[in-house]
Amino acid sequence: MDLLPAIDIRGGQVVRLQRGDYDQQTTYGDSPLEQAKRFFDAGARWIHVVDLDAARSGELTNTRHLRAICETASAAGAAVQCGGGVRDTKRVEMILAFGVRRLVIGSAAMKDRAWFDSLLTDERIDNSRIALGLDARDGRLAAEGWTEQLDLMAIDLARQVSGSGLGAIVYTDIARDGMLTGVNVEATAELVQATDVPIIASGGVASIDDIRWCRQAGCGGAVLGKALYEQTLDLAAALAVAAGERD
Repeated sequence: MDLLPAIDIRGGQVVRLQRGDYDQQTTYGDSPLEQAKRFFDAGARWIHVVDLDAARSGELTNTRHLRAICETASAAGAAVQCGGGVRDTKRVEMILAFGVRRLVIGSAAMKDRAWFDSLLTDERIDNSRIALGLDARDGRLAAEGWTEQLDLMAIDLARQVSGSGLGAIVYTDIARDGMLTGVNVEATAELVQATDVPIIASGGVASIDDIRWCRQAGCGGAVLGKALYEQTLDLAAALAVAAGERD
């Protein structure tokens, strides 16, 4: 199972939000690149980068930082998964060209399903480099930086993309994100059983027990955020559990 330390970028800074609320922000640093280097030095082979400005506005604003992180990841033999603000095929191609291994598409996939389906049949795009971002409150999906509630259920969309060859589904429980309250075990397990696309759990990861549970449930990965920044979870120990090197 892959672990993906998260770097959320807003205004060029490394931040964390509580439950996706842009008014509840904690700033952890002013250099996303230096934070990425620290994660790579600690043994991370993946990182998860989110452009929070783009997620909210739809305008890509932190591409300079993303490019630099991708270059550093390549030199370290690591990979970058990123998301935020991707609304059309041109942006997909541009961001993948930066060296991003896997691009998370959320709002556009949920609100413009015809476009997303066309992307998955585009011969220029390797579906394994695309992840579907499902961000939910009580199972119902939210879009536009979690500011817009949709009348769609996460599990229904997960079922619909079975057989698509997508690289992953990144499932975020918004109510738990940034709260250190543990993974939503029930909802995440339902998604694992509902689709053949690997599920990456996100939101609420707080301890080694969460990593252990995600691995046992068959998750393809887990995103680590506030637990690393608040030092309630040791990255090296978490990586060992994810790899099955320790219980």
